[in-house]
Amino acid sequence: MEVEFRQITKDDYNQVAEIFRQGIETGNATFETQIPSWKKWDSAHIQSCRIVAILDSTVIGWAALIPVSTRKVYIGVCEISIYISKNYRGLKIGNKLLERLIDESEKEGFWTLQAGIFPENSASIRLHQNHGFRIVGYREKIGQMNGIWRDTLLLERRSKKMN
Repeated sequence: MEVEFRQITKDDYNQVAEIFRQGIETGNATFETQIPSWKKWDSAHIQSCRIVAILDSTVIGWAALIPVSTRKVYIGVCEISIYISKNYRGLKIGNKLLERLIDESEKEGFWTLQAGIFPENSASIRLHQNHGFRIVGYREKIGQMNGIWRDTLLLERRSKKMN
């Protein structure tokens, strides 16, 4: 299986959105309930750190970064999103995507990557921990989804390039 990795383009967005929809449907991937338009998605995500995994011309996964704040002091802190098509989960695509996203973030000078993950999403927690993320917090009843209060774990990874 020869998977290609490259930057996400507007032409990829229909497939990216479909994979995001699959994540929404699990109920354990995101608080989002609707897929944003390309324009909204594009403006929210950092231009340089957005990667797709492609197999046979099909997007099978994606990863991207969102700034956590517009305040200058937090310019190097980003939140990570990573999603794998339901047909390709368990094949280590997430590992490869996350490796590439971390490498790209390091080149771009980001010093902290963070992720908010539902405690029930053990596969995502393991994936992040295997790549140097550590649990730094537990956010109890941080948001409601379908009328139910949900908790998240806050994970973060510091750049190895920090002095």
